[in-house]
Amino acid sequence: MAKKAVATFRGKGQAALTKIIIPVKNEKSGSYSFKEEMVPSDQVKDYLAKIK
Repeated sequence: MAKKAVATFRGKGQAALTKIIIPVKNEKSGSYSFKEEMVPSDQVKDYLAKIK
């Protein structure tokens, strides 16, 4: 099962950030680990297009 989560964070006086969680499959064992990145909210579409 694939998992992709996107959550938005904003603090006082800060730009809106989005946390992106992407599953990464281990070729040897077949198990999944998750890669987490914080990117500016206005760059989410570009970031997701880059990793596909």
